[in-house]
Formats: sequence, structure tokens, C-alpha cells
Amino acid sequence: MAERPIKLTIAALGGQGGGVLADWLIEIAEAEGYIVQSTSVPGVAQRTGATIYYLEFFPRAVAQRAGRDPVMALMPVAGDVDCVLASELAEAGRAIQRGLVTPDRTTLISSTHRSYAIGEKSAMGQGAVDTVQLTDLVRSQAKRLVLFDMEETAERHQSVISSVMLGALCGSGVLPFRKQTFQDAIQKSGIAVKANLASFEDACQSAQRGDSGFTGKTASTLCRDIPAQSRTPALQPLLDRIGRLPTAAQPLVLEGARRAIDYQDPAYAELFLDRIERIAALEARSTAERSCALLEATARSLALWMSFEDTIRVADLKTRASRFARVRNEIRADAGQLFGITEFMKPRVEEIAGTLPAGLGTWLLGSPRLKDWLSRWTGGRQIRTGTLCGFLMLHALGGVKRWRRSTLRFQEENARIEEWLGRIEQLAVDHYSLAVELARAQKLVKGYGETQERGWRNFTALVAQLEFLAARADGAALLSRLQDAALADEEGVLLAQEIAALGITAVHEPA
Repeated sequence: MAERPIKLTIAALGGQGGGVLADWLIEIAEAEGYIVQSTSVPGVAQRTGATIYYLEFFPRAVAQRAGRDPVMALMPVAGDVDCVLASELAEAGRAIQRGLVTPDRTTLISSTHRSYAIGEKSAMGQGAVDTVQLTDLVRSQAKRLVLFDMEETAERHQSVISSVMLGALCGSGVLPFRKQTFQDAIQKSGIAVKANLASFEDACQSAQRGDSGFTGKTASTLCRDIPAQSRTPALQPLLDRIGRLPTAAQPLVLEGARRAIDYQDPAYAELFLDRIERIAALEARSTAERSCALLEATARSLALWMSFEDTIRVADLKTRASRFARVRNEIRADAGQLFGITEFMKPRVEEIAGTLPAGLGTWLLGSPRLKDWLSRWTGGRQIRTGTLCGFLMLHALGGVKRWRRSTLRFQEENARIEEWLGRIEQLAVDHYSLAVELARAQKLVKGYGETQERGWRNFTALVAQLEFLAARADGAALLSRLQDAALADEEGVLLAQEIAALGITAVHEPA
């Protein structure tokens, strides 16, 4: 048998219909007179790993003339795959890493969208893979590339990505099968036929065009043009103050002010701008290059810190109409279809105390007997926000934000912010770069509960080294390295090792 099988690898995430796609291809191949063998290695959960489907196709007529069946492999072999079909950009990168994509042989068909892995989402810092680098890698490895946003195509036709992948494969011409046979397979499934056929046709045309020209650069969510007029006259003074800041920092400050209003109220945005203007005054006096690096770093970090996550914020976000609309859209519920959302919540005594007025919360935390008694009632709770009782419970808690300024957690965080800004102001005069790194170090403090406490311990360990770092010419670079160590290990072990390597003592302030 001179001919060899056509070898195809599919990398699809859980829930994307990879098994349906493989079944379609088996049906199509058999209808076209091909022998087909299919195997799969399942991944874990929705986004901790993809399921790999491997298919080989061989003409039945050739096998019959040879008088024997072809020998087919059960799994793809590096350097021996004709086509890789990836449902997501990072999965294309993983296929390249495994050696399944080669410049002399492989057609790579991939979506440009990202479905972030658990590791990327749970990273303490910026854990997402660099999309620009990933796109460059994908472009450099394949003999032929088909690249476009399959998720957007599926959403536009209210379809599923498996039908888009099938259309892309058909349009690429990798398989010698008639287009009508592909369409017949979708028809025979009897499920969302009209939507699946529409997305199939759209993807087929996209594949025929080849590379979409996607650069990996996503559009910035920041508005680069500051509006001249605010949405309401009451907010115009805030906008005017932003307009007087350095142009490069205005988009970040505008988003920070919007976040402060959403989190609390316009008065809170005024406080945000008061603090920003303090840093802007430092920039004006600084002898460093006018890059506004300190102002931009502080604006980004301050906006995040001033909108820290507490029980009030969590309850507010979970009961917003926009969240219910987003969930309805994600699960593609019909207009009249009912659906429910169950929240899994486990507030600790510390979170409960943080929501109370400062005096009462301090008294609670200072009473071991009361803490022990209350901890018996803080086990995991399941609250159904689709029910009247569950919704009203969380909605009422979210409404407490009007009294947030009097809570223990707010006063603690407000004091921490002021201390942080004070240190930045002190350093900026003679150690500008170190001040910039201190502004960026706020990224260690995020989330709530134990996650927030661990981040705060690491942050305070860094702050304790500022005097030592300020005495060194490479202090800013060292602080950046210490931040990387803190982000690599939330328990602080690597950070302690890095600090010890510098010959100084790690100091942890109480959380």
C-alpha cells in the first residue's frame, strides 16, 4: 500500500463538543468510502486540560486492492501529523510543544480566542500566557495556517464551536471529502441544525481565506479619549480634575474614578483623585524622565486597592441584574426559560467582623469565646440567588455599602493605603524607580479571606526591606525580583529564601 493514512489531531476543551466533532468525522469518512480509526485521551474538568482526539483516514478501495487492512496508530506521533485542529489558541501552542505541528507537513487550524486555564486564573499575579508571543509561535511552526476567532463565529450564529471547527476543517481542504457530506452529517444529528449549518458555512469561508491576520493584541478596555462631558452634571468636576492630569495617565485615572463610583459613591472617587493628585505633584517635581511611570503605576494599584473585596462587594456583584443577564447569555437560555444560580459561600469570623462597625468588629475579634462560638455557624453555605429569600439576603448585604466607611475592614484598608502612599511619597524624591516598584507591589494584595491575608504578609515582608533597598543602586530591580518570588509562592517560602539570600532578615507584620 503506497498511500499512507491522513492523520488528524483535535484538541478540544471539555464541553466544546470534541466528541461530537469526532463522531461527525467518522460518519463523514465512512460515507466517503474511507476506513477511519479514532481514539481519545480525556482531559480533566472544564479547563485544566484538553481532550485529545486522534483520527486516521485511509481509502477503503486502496485497502481492498492491496488485499489487507492498513495499520493505524492509536496516538499521534511527533512529526507525523497532517493536521492539528485546536479549539483555542493555547491548545495550538500545546500541540506545537508536543511536536505535533511541523513546518514541512502540518496544517494548523486554530481559534484565536483564549479560554484561560485554571493555572492562569488562579495565579497570584499576571498568570495569563502572552497572546502576542503565542500567536507568533503559532505562525512560525505550521506549513499552512488557518487562524480566526471560532468562538465569535459560534456566538454570532448562536451555535457551538464544534460545528465551527468542522466548517474550518472542511474549508481547509485537508480532507478529500465533499462539502455536502459534511453538511449531511450535521443534518442527520437533528440538533440545532439551522444554527450549526450557518456557523459551519461561515467557518468554511473563513478557512478558505486562511490566516485572519490576528496579531494577538487585544483592544484596550481603557477609553483613550477622555470625554468632554460627564454623564451627569454632578460628576463634571471629577472629569475636569482628571483632564488637568498628565495626558498619558488620564485613561487609567478615569477608569479608576469610575471604579470608585461603582464601588462606593462619587465622594469616594473624589478621595481617589485627591490621592492621585498627590502623586501627580511628585511627578511634576521629579527629575526622572517624564514618563509618568509612578503616576500610572499608582493609579492602577490605588484603583484596585480602594475597591478591595469584602463581603459587601461580593454580595453586591452577585445580585446585579447584569450578572443574571450574563449567566443567561452564557448558558444560552431562551427568553422564557427559567434557570437558577447557587452561590457557595463560607465567610469566616474575620470577614463577619470586618463587615461590622469598627468598634464592634474589634470587640468581636478580641473575644476568643465569642469567636469560637460564632465559628460554629460559619460553615459552607449554599445560597440560591434565583429565589426570593436568597436574593434578598445578599441584596440586603450589598446595600450595606452606604455604611461601609464605618466598618472595621474599611478603616483597616484605608489606613494601609495611606501608609503605602506615604512611603511612595518619601521614596519618590530620591529613589524614583524604587517608588515605582513599591506602587506596583500592591498586586500582591488581592482577593479576600486567607488569600488576602497571605498576600498582605508577603507585601509587608517587602515593605520591611525598603530601607535596605533604598541604600542600593539596584534596589528597584531587587524589589521587582522579590515581587516575582512572592507571586511564585503564595506561602512566602520563595520570598523568604530570596530575602535571606540578600543577607537581610524577613520581617512579617501582623495581618
